[in-house]
Amino acid sequence: MLKRSLTEDAQEVFRAIALIELGARMQVLESELTLSRDRMIRLYREVKGVSPPKGMLPFSADWYMTWLANIHASLFYNTYLFLKNEARCSHLDALTKGYRLYLEHCQHSDSEPVLDLTRAWTLVRFFDADILQLTKCCRCTGKFVAHKHDLQHNVVCGACQPPSRAGKTKKAAAARQEALEAAQIAQAA
Repeated sequence: MLKRSLTEDAQEVFRAIALIELGARMQVLESELTLSRDRMIRLYREVKGVSPPKGMLPFSADWYMTWLANIHASLFYNTYLFLKNEARCSHLDALTKGYRLYLEHCQHSDSEPVLDLTRAWTLVRFFDADILQLTKCCRCTGKFVAHKHDLQHNVVCGACQPPSRAGKTKKAAAARQEALEAAQIAQAA
């Protein structure tokens, strides 16, 4: 077994803590870090206060093709690529920093995050496996997530051409009703 220095070991523990705090599942930790499984489980319990969740990871690239998921996935992946290629971050640093920037963007725009860290990590793996690619929108020229062998010419992204029912969910209707009631209360006061 290869011996690591105490500082390298401490750095791995800090990376594990950062990933756990962002919501990483055990499969992500095992794939990205060199700590033992038992040690990561103990760390997970210490950081989250509960045992790590069990179950399968997302396995379908089709999930990223739905309208809202595609916009969020495209935002995250473009950020990840910028950090990796332009800022020269390592894969793991680009993943964690990119995901934090994504969460910050969602918070500032008052929107609910659609991607969790595990979905973001899976997205990167789909790109690495050549299952997904970035396709240029013919309207805004932004790049969005698409299947590897989809058409490349005259394609419009979901942000430029949302589906007719976009934003008309029960949750959106409830939020509009709540805002209307709050405005009526404020007007009466």
